[in-house]
Amino acid sequence: MSTEHPSPLVRSADGTNDRRPGTPRRGSGFLDEPFRLGTTPSSTVGPYLAIGLTWEDGPYAVPEGTEGAIWLRGRVYDGNGDLVPDAMIETWQADPDGLFDHPDAPAGERRFPGFRGLGRSHTVEPHGEYGVLTLKPGRVPDGEGGWQAPHVDVSVFARGLLDRLVTRVYFADEAAANAEDVVLRGLPDDASRATLVAQPSEDGYWLDIRLQGDRETVFFAV
Repeated sequence: MSTEHPSPLVRSADGTNDRRPGTPRRGSGFLDEPFRLGTTPSSTVGPYLAIGLTWEDGPYAVPEGTEGAIWLRGRVYDGNGDLVPDAMIETWQADPDGLFDHPDAPAGERRFPGFRGLGRSHTVEPHGEYGVLTLKPGRVPDGEGGWQAPHVDVSVFARGLLDRLVTRVYFADEAAANAEDVVLRGLPDDASRATLVAQPSEDGYWLDIRLQGDRETVFFAV
């Protein structure tokens, strides 16, 4: 006893071994016409980054116990003012002499063994908080004949972002250098500049990152 199958592919299939070339065999799953796939949904850069792209010593741009090491810490907030518990913060910077740990960087004696310039921290624990152990960077040329203030380049990766957000961390106790910095001078007002300036803390410096809202951190198009 046979039953009418709802699929036209199955209804027209030949269940015998004697079948015409191109005719699908019953139950084989072969198609007799092109199969067109639709566009896949877009995807954001999180929240798996905090799980898969951080590593045990990622937050240590220098080894623990390095002379002059500081902790750069802060919290990451979303547009509602809630802590983001699964973001990833990546930092890149010059050493205290203004030299980068990179083969394309200008040559020069490296006086800080173990300094790698790169740090990467999740915000899982403590909840919503990042932390990178590093050295305070030196000044680097600004490409216009002047010098940039000491700063750390920061990339923010988090749920809901289609791409990373790029910002900087400057230091409140570098007021004279900050006043000369071409990037800080290019911002519209003191409130904008304040979103990039870390304040001294017990073991280094502290700067919160706000993804949206009234006190949104300044992010750069790069």
